[in-house]
Amino acid sequence: MTELLAISPAALAPAQLELWAWLSDETQRQILLPALAAGLPVIIMCAVLSVLVVIKRLAFVGQGVAHSAFGGVGVAAMFAAITGVSWAAQGSAFELGIVVIFCILAAIGMSSVSDRKAVQVDTGIGLFLVASMALGALLVEAARSVASSRGHPVGARSWESVLFGSIMTANWSDAILAAGAALVVLLAVFIIRRPLLFYISDETSARAFGVPTGAMRVALMIMLAIATVVAMRLTGVVLSSALLILPGAAALKVSRRVVPVVLLAVSLGVAALIVGVGVSLQFNWSAGPCVVLALTLFFIAGAIGHRVVAIRTPPPEDTPATPTPIAS
Repeated sequence: MTELLAISPAALAPAQLELWAWLSDETQRQILLPALAAGLPVIIMCAVLSVLVVIKRLAFVGQGVAHSAFGGVGVAAMFAAITGVSWAAQGSAFELGIVVIFCILAAIGMSSVSDRKAVQVDTGIGLFLVASMALGALLVEAARSVASSRGHPVGARSWESVLFGSIMTANWSDAILAAGAALVVLLAVFIIRRPLLFYISDETSARAFGVPTGAMRVALMIMLAIATVVAMRLTGVVLSSALLILPGAAALKVSRRVVPVVLLAVSLGVAALIVGVGVSLQFNWSAGPCVVLALTLFFIAGAIGHRVVAIRTPPPEDTPATPTPIAS
């Protein structure tokens, strides 16, 4: 079984050589360095949040927030089609702001639904997910028609770019944006780390001890929304939620202590970014899915290793009961 956990250096050598070849070339380095600079803070931010998501079992919430971005993309595309202004075009700061606002509102809506008993939590999240996707699909299609009828440039995103993203097209502006968003989110996590950890570990006890669980829930949802929108530039809507699940899930297979788990999740995320980008360069594949598949392999390796350790660890011996003295 231990052979399954071993990764041959020769298997990764082609990807490493291809990555080094790109870094050695001046022209290719101008493409690769911004992509890595944009991906690194996104991976670190998502890896830290993924530990909270997995412990609190919010994987489906991450899916809902990620797919809510469809609605924001549609609203931004329709605004650009109607007005024709250049500052609202595809990839602009305006589009990003609209998507962030839309995802935050959707996340707060999901949070409020989870507090009510009239609708099941998964039902409410699914409602936001499908409604946002449907709204985004209709608005993007309508935006193309409106732009054509008004003689404006048709700048609506293709579904492939929304779904899967393209880290290799990132520039230094994207890297600065990603670093700023990661700094804000990680700083927020550090400031509220104690009540936040209490909340995700045991919400009922946290509420009994006076922790504002409602505020913690909203804060976590907003941070997930920001991370999702920024991660869209790396892997797109469909795969961005994977970055908020896989690093933490893989790390939790190795340890249950918070600090080691967070450090391991970040390390796995960074390793997946390097391996994924290297493999994408070697085989001319899309970088986003390669990064996610690398994380998936890390999770599988962690699960196998956890199973091997569990099999080889002998069960604890039963402690004999202390005989009760009999009074004379």
